[in-house]
Amino acid sequence: MDKLKMQTVNKADENFKKLAAMFPNAVTETIDENGEVVRAIDKDVLMQEISCKVVDGNEERYQFTWPDKKKSVLLANAPINKTLRPVRDDEMNPTGADSEGKPYCSSGSVDFDNTENLYIEGDNLEVLKLLQETYLGKIKMIYIDPPYNTGNDFLYEDDFAQDIEEYFASSGQFDHEGNRLFTNTESNGRFHTDWLNMIYPRLKLAKDLLSDDGIILISIDDKEIDNLMRCCGEVFGMSNIIATFIVVSNSAKNNSRFVSITHEYLLCVAKNKDATPTGWAVAKTNSDSFIKITQQLLKSGKTMDEIHSELLSLVKYPKYYEFDHYTYVDERGPFRASDLTAPGSKARYDVIHPVTKKPCKTGTRGWAYSESEMNKLIDNDYILFGETETVMPQLKNYLFDNEKSLPKSVLFFDSQSSTKWMKAQKFGFDFPKAIDYIKYVLSMYPKSDCEVLDFFSGSATTAHSVMQLNAEDGGHRKFIMVQLPEVVDEKSEAYKAGYKNICEIGKERIRRAAKKIAEENPEAKFDGGFRVLKCDTSNMKDVYYNPTEYEPSLFTSLEDNIKEDRTSEDLLFQVMLDLGVLLSSKIEETTIAGKIVFNVENNYLIACFDGNVTEEVITEIAKQKPYYFVMRDSSMANDSVATNFEQIFAAYSPDTVRKVL
Repeated sequence: MDKLKMQTVNKADENFKKLAAMFPNAVTETIDENGEVVRAIDKDVLMQEISCKVVDGNEERYQFTWPDKKKSVLLANAPINKTLRPVRDDEMNPTGADSEGKPYCSSGSVDFDNTENLYIEGDNLEVLKLLQETYLGKIKMIYIDPPYNTGNDFLYEDDFAQDIEEYFASSGQFDHEGNRLFTNTESNGRFHTDWLNMIYPRLKLAKDLLSDDGIILISIDDKEIDNLMRCCGEVFGMSNIIATFIVVSNSAKNNSRFVSITHEYLLCVAKNKDATPTGWAVAKTNSDSFIKITQQLLKSGKTMDEIHSELLSLVKYPKYYEFDHYTYVDERGPFRASDLTAPGSKARYDVIHPVTKKPCKTGTRGWAYSESEMNKLIDNDYILFGETETVMPQLKNYLFDNEKSLPKSVLFFDSQSSTKWMKAQKFGFDFPKAIDYIKYVLSMYPKSDCEVLDFFSGSATTAHSVMQLNAEDGGHRKFIMVQLPEVVDEKSEAYKAGYKNICEIGKERIRRAAKKIAEENPEAKFDGGFRVLKCDTSNMKDVYYNPTEYEPSLFTSLEDNIKEDRTSEDLLFQVMLDLGVLLSSKIEETTIAGKIVFNVENNYLIACFDGNVTEEVITEIAKQKPYYFVMRDSSMANDSVATNFEQIFAAYSPDTVRKVL
């Protein structure tokens, strides 16, 4: 049986393997400054193979760089010994740490066994690394709202002062004072550098998680839009930048001497634009409910202007950015009128007015439709006639005949309702993203059965929007929220309401939002649960990773290479990460001969971490023919079980991949 790695991959090693596979003749060895023989790439051979000039040294070239950029790349590639631990119920004993390094008790999951949504607490750089094996190329859409670098935002403190070997050991989670975040003031000489060093490695890791047809959307303001554009151009390729949306809000920021800022940006980038689905469309609304309201207003005796005004008050931009052009209303809803003639048309025939029974005015041009097509339009009430035949008839273009339209590059949103709701819940957050805005962003992507990742989750607006949109359009989007447990200001309303960190606000918001959505949409089916996972140190002791560093005499006291405070379910999730099994997978816990056995995704993975495992247990598991079977190396009851283990699987399930911890 093979031993599991139980750590993230070294992406630099992976990249070297890819290059070596493409150009094996460019692989060589050399001696480093310490006299050690190390792997290397022969630049001259590589230049010959790719038949283009390789720029070296101080030679002028177009480039995008900043201090510590090389270390930023190393930071993205470096492996870590971390794991994600499940939190089923509210914790009684603290695990993990908040942004100040202090342990805290996390509130638990909702519908842990059935939900497909994830809420992950931890440093998003570490979490993105942990997700690499499991979600590589599986995420269709990423939306993030990172720190804007306004001079007041908190940035992640990734320690670039330590060398890379130190990072491997510590992962740079806290500085020497135990602080995880810092305020990047504009007086800082590394103002843009610190922001770039924060965002760049996270974008590199995010790219690998995207499917080939996936997209990432990033909210940002004018402070870093240029740098963000260059970062995305370097990571994804400039040709894969789809659009830079201008997002106009009704909330003006009066913090400028000269201009009141009422907009920000939304950068949309594809993993591979050629593979990205075409025909992007944004659903306008639930037309059935809107038309019912229209019909009720028509029966009320109000004038058309009054009806149109009342309908307009129900509309939220930009869903109906052009609604004011739909100036007519009938029982099929709002519509606008357009010309029925076409230049150069030779279709000339009489269109009879339904009241006067006389031919309608045509003008000098012919009809845009054939006579048979025109008759169908008349029969189906798609022609707007004037009071008499002297007024040229027009075509009715109903709002809901074409319920989808390409997204526009300028978007308008009102965030007041979201802000009011957040304040009413005492969650804090002065400027939360509008639910309608994020729903609109999510609906841009044509596939409604996909994973949506937000690794700057904040107040969990994305999770709220995913549930709301699923309830409205019947989609099956799943969310993965990632958030560092940033400590809440003790003077804030949120802290006074009992929330000690942002993760607790985000999770409680999801709980309350799910309840609210279910009450407002009693017939809708959507997943209102989430499985909480917490980023923590590996379940394995150091001896597991570095056995040669321990004296043989010590192994008697280190027989168990698993930390004492870890549960079998903790081990299961680290195994799932290592084997690339989705963290939202269905997990069934059964008992075989008194031993707890986990069955993941209907025999895809079966694991047993109990001690003294007998032949009876091994035989029953083998009969289920799992794709993977995992157990602890020291779990077998006796030497006889160890001797017969391979024979049992050879007899019942020879294709099962067997792994040990």
